[in-house]
Amino acid sequence: MKAAELFAQQVKPPEVARRLRVSVKSAYQWQQLWRQGGSGALVSRGPSGGRCRLSAHCLDKLAGYLGQGPAAHGWAEDQVWTAARVATLIGRKFHVSYSVSGATRLMRRLGFTPQMPARRVAERDEQAVAVWKEATWAEVKEPGRPARDGSASRTRQASPAGRPKDAPGAGVASPRS
Repeated sequence: MKAAELFAQQVKPPEVARRLRVSVKSAYQWQQLWRQGGSGALVSRGPSGGRCRLSAHCLDKLAGYLGQGPAAHGWAEDQVWTAARVATLIGRKFHVSYSVSGATRLMRRLGFTPQMPARRVAERDEQAVAVWKEATWAEVKEPGRPARDGSASRTRQASPAGRPKDAPGAGVASPRS
C-alpha cells in the first residue's frame, strides 16, 4: 500500500524500491499492477504455495502425536523428532505423503522444531554423568600444548631481526641460517 501511495506521488520505481527495501524488479511489477488496477491490485493474495493437505482437525491430532514423543510411535532409540520421522508418521496416521522439507515446514507451523530434543531423557542419571566427567573424562581428555618460549605461531619461529637489543624477548630465539 505504501508503494501505491508513492506511485500516486509520481515517485519512480527505483526510488520506491530503495525506500521500501525491495528489488527494483518488484517495484516495476507493482507499478504495472497499480496502473492496471489501482491500489486494490496490490492487495496481498495470501500465502503462496499449495494448500495444506491436512485439515485443522488432523493438524490438532498431529500436534498431539508429536507431544507424545517418538518412542510412543516406534522410535525408541532416542527422543528426537526428525523431519523424516514426522513425514513417516503423517503417512502412517493420515495416509498423506509429505516430503521431508514439507514436514519441516509443517512442524514449524505447529510450533515444533525438528532434530531438537524436547526434553532430557527420562532414564538419565545425573550422578553417574557427574562421576564420569570427574573420573573417566580426566583420563581420556588429551592434554593441551605445553607452554614454550618463542613465537605463538606454529609455522614460523620467533625472529630476533628488527628488535632492539633491550626489547623484551630479545635474544630468546636463535638467529636463522
